[in-house]
Amino acid sequence: MLHLTNYTEMKSKLSLKIVFVMMLFAVTVSAQEKTKHEETEIWQPVPKIVTPGVTAIAAPSDAIILFGGTDASAWKGKDGGAVKWKIADGAITIDPAVGDITTKQSFGDCQLHIEWRTPAEPKGNSQERGNSGVFLMSRYELQVLDSYNNPTYVNGQAGSIYKQLIPLVNVCRPPGQWQTYDVVFTAPRFNADGTVKTPADITVLQNGILVQNHGIILGSTTFVGKPQYKKHNAEEPLLLQCHNNAVSYRNIWIRKL
Repeated sequence: MLHLTNYTEMKSKLSLKIVFVMMLFAVTVSAQEKTKHEETEIWQPVPKIVTPGVTAIAAPSDAIILFGGTDASAWKGKDGGAVKWKIADGAITIDPAVGDITTKQSFGDCQLHIEWRTPAEPKGNSQERGNSGVFLMSRYELQVLDSYNNPTYVNGQAGSIYKQLIPLVNVCRPPGQWQTYDVVFTAPRFNADGTVKTPADITVLQNGILVQNHGIILGSTTFVGKPQYKKHNAEEPLLLQCHNNAVSYRNIWIRKL
């Protein structure tokens, strides 16, 4: 049997809760009545108008075209001269004999679209099969690799930030088929003394599927040892890596953010 005293206490507590809820409701309603809808509307500054591309992968109106199919003049070779990779059928293909290429222009925070294709007839396995890389700021590698039925260490497969961030999923198409990377990259910030204020951050969609979600980059890409940051410019060139495989690229555009 419920003791009379306990019943009275419970009833009193319930009454207090009801009173509190009613007071809270009254305050909320009163605040809404006093606030006009205009007070929560922002009209300035007006975002600039950007015309989208005709397709999801076509460059928008404010993009910088880095390679549109015929002209590699936005790039320079390893020796600083003209690019010597082969251009044919709307694509540019690595020539293992001449090394990496880099953009003439530098970039920091950016949105990047790039399409790539590994050789249709795969040779080798693991890291020796369709290997290249997209180096943001010439330092932070988004791995390019034929990872279709090709086991390797998972922080080195396609979609990884090499030796750092494992991709969420493997969405690689078979060798010889075109694949896409859509990247949103935030460059690192440094303090005056060279220490890291905020690390680099990267989001990557491969073939339209999320493989890196605001991944925190730990430092410059290294093959051996732990990545570390070293203070650098706010903007640096984009680099495409030559790794002795005839990987092709096309439809490369970038937007500064």
